[in-house]
Amino acid sequence: DGFVLGEGAGMLVLEEAEAAEARGHRPLAELLGYGATADAYHLTVPQPGGTGAARAIGRALDDAGLKPGDVDYINAHGTSTPLNDRSETDAIKAALGEEDAARVPVSSTKSAIGHLLGAAGAVEAVATLLALRDRVAPPTLGYEEPEEGLDLDYVPLEARPITDRADAEGRSRLVGLSNSFGFGGHNAVLCLAA
Repeated sequence: DGFVLGEGAGMLVLEEAEAAEARGHRPLAELLGYGATADAYHLTVPQPGGTGAARAIGRALDDAGLKPGDVDYINAHGTSTPLNDRSETDAIKAALGEEDAARVPVSSTKSAIGHLLGAAGAVEAVATLLALRDRVAPPTLGYEEPEEGLDLDYVPLEARPITDRADAEGRSRLVGLSNSFGFGGHNAVLCLAA
């Protein structure tokens, strides 16, 4: 029933894979693509139906050269507010299609750490990478009674393994989306792999 504020900071260092390997380091993860939109619907209310957010998800997948069926995990913006939760659920369904949206585990780290405002996107991207690396979807804490229409797999109360799949080259990797939907209709989605 609403969110609480939190404090924190996160940072990701982006580097070409070849440069990391030349230094003798194996990249921890890969930024496959991103999508950004600005729906400018309202300063504090998300666009009904999640249209702008759905476009950002679609753009991230397009930029990565992936299909909705390639997504293994979503770290939701997940503010635990009725308007955001419904809009984000609608956006995920619109972008992935009903079948893939129902299959993919979706969780909100804000349920554990609070809303970090300006730092939320960076910390949640780190959380997404850790979930992919460790093959574990973190739980959505406090999620006890589903609301009508909010029917995705929100990973309620307990973490659980994410099913591992091989990519086209036979490498084991998982693909995740990190959703960040801010005030004023600023929508950003990172498509990550580990």
